[in-house]
Amino acid sequence: MVSKAQFEKIALSFEGAEKGTSYGHPAFLVCKKFFTRLRPDDGSAVLFVGSIDEREMLMEVEPAIFHVTAHYKDYPIVLARLAKIDAATLKGMLQRRWAEIAPKRKAGAAPAVKKKAARRAKR
Repeated sequence: MVSKAQFEKIALSFEGAEKGTSYGHPAFLVCKKFFTRLRPDDGSAVLFVGSIDEREMLMEVEPAIFHVTAHYKDYPIVLARLAKIDAATLKGMLQRRWAEIAPKRKAGAAPAVKKKAARRAKR
C-alpha cells in the first residue's frame, strides 16, 4: 500500500520532477512533460507503460492493482490502485517513465558514471 503522501514523495524524488497541472488536474511533470498524477476519484496513479499490450498483461496478472477506464483505453497508460501497489513497484514504473522524458544527459548520467569508473579500474 502507498499513501497519497508517499506517492507524492516518490514522484518528487526523481530529478527534475515538480508539481504542475495536466488538463486542469494536479499532476507531476518532468521538464514540463507529464510524468504521473493521482486520480482522486478512485485513488489510482496514472502510469505510462511501454505499450497497450503491456498494460493488458499487467491487468491480467494483477487485476487487484492495475485497471483502466474508457478514457485511457487508446493510450499506453495503466491505472494503479495506491491501496494495492507497493512502493518499489510504483517507483520502478515511474523510473521507466522518467528515463523516457528526462533530458538524455540526466537519464543517462548514472550509467555513464559507472562505465567511466569501470574503465579507470581496468587501468
